[in-house]
Amino acid sequence: MDKSSRKLFAGAQMRNLRNQHALTQKDCADRLGISPSYLNQIENNQRPLTAAVILALVEEFKADISKFTTDDSNRKLSDLREILVDPVFTGATPSLQELKIATSNTPEFADAFLALHNAYQSSQEQLASLDDLLQGDENRLNAQPYEEVRDFFHYENNYIDDLDRAAEDFSTALDLTGSAQEKLVEHLSAQHGIDVHRSDQLPHNLMRRVEGKVLYLNKNLPAPTADFQLLQQIAFLEQGDVIENVLTGANFKSSESVEIARLGLGNYFAGAAQMPYGAFLASAQEFRHDLELMANRFGASLEQVAHRLSTLQRSGEKGVPFFFLRVDRAGTITKRHSATQLQFARFGGACPLWNVHQAFERPGEFVRQLAITPDNEKYFCVARTITKRTPGYHGSIRRYAIGLGCNINHAKSVVYADELNLDNNDAYDPIGISCRICERTACMHRSVPPIGKTLRIDPSKRNVVPFSF
Repeated sequence: MDKSSRKLFAGAQMRNLRNQHALTQKDCADRLGISPSYLNQIENNQRPLTAAVILALVEEFKADISKFTTDDSNRKLSDLREILVDPVFTGATPSLQELKIATSNTPEFADAFLALHNAYQSSQEQLASLDDLLQGDENRLNAQPYEEVRDFFHYENNYIDDLDRAAEDFSTALDLTGSAQEKLVEHLSAQHGIDVHRSDQLPHNLMRRVEGKVLYLNKNLPAPTADFQLLQQIAFLEQGDVIENVLTGANFKSSESVEIARLGLGNYFAGAAQMPYGAFLASAQEFRHDLELMANRFGASLEQVAHRLSTLQRSGEKGVPFFFLRVDRAGTITKRHSATQLQFARFGGACPLWNVHQAFERPGEFVRQLAITPDNEKYFCVARTITKRTPGYHGSIRRYAIGLGCNINHAKSVVYADELNLDNNDAYDPIGISCRICERTACMHRSVPPIGKTLRIDPSKRNVVPFSF
């Protein structure tokens, strides 16, 4: 089915809007010009939103329609399916349809269920390491702070509107184009009385340090990284109120989560100021998402550009919806975000058939891939290795691979897809998310069976994968 013709079901969003205004179904229906029974059907996802209802929502409630059209149920669905592999759920095998109903009709319940499993998993891991871990420390029952913060950005579509707009205004005011280090140094001095000292005496792994009114910046940092560090410091100095509002609304469960999120929001401001939304979106369209050309224009790294592309989710000004991930040489996903229907595994590594793993075999090259997921969605993917190092003979070298991808419907707007035959079905590699939630039966790279399947083992023969299902 063409995506443009899909019906819009937004029961949870409609119900939340009504509750925010403290209205009964009858009062809300009257304002929308529909019957209470019709509204009840909409809230229970039995009827879709019509154009007339959408117009009434805008006129009567000044509703942001993007919140009705943005559906994170795919994220929740993927997360629920993955955690259900846990042996604690043995015997409980809800169907895919049941899970879809749960995520679309009762998203708050799905969130609570995910949070409960996170708390359970955390407590189990902690109990396995220390017998007395549960003595009087309730925070230990919560999700690990890093995971909680990662999930926060995940469900915010990696876009924080107030902070993004503040960063854009700041960048415009200072005319930050290309390498902006000198302007940022002058700004810190003039506005905050902070002197920036570029030092080659800092430890290799320390990028900056603030002591009183002096900011020591590692002299060996690449220009994009140095700019980023200065912008992050400015975020903490000038955007404290905005950051605190976001933190308050997030309702993090531990002080550690709050501090990690504060750092993440500082990073967000830095990236958004380095690559301001409007100019960056225009550049993405001009260069057809050529990472190198965009990096040169904004004085940023390839990773910074790729990550920023995945955040272009501003209402009314959205860019191409990309997924972005970064993996290390062990195959562990160290960064992930998806503005597409494709969602990453919460636990473990990514599918080994993805080109992001193949990139390590071709360092410094852009590795292209046409891929199809088990739900028959087609994607265009591009991956490339990046290297981060500290200077000196004894300096450390870190190698990663970054991956960027979009639905095949957007591939023609991406320069890396040129010369590829997008209509050739045989050119698409069958990939999955993770083995635990992939239902492909003929994959020779499978490591574990999918959720809820009964294994069949035939001792009379031995295939590459020693079981079937």
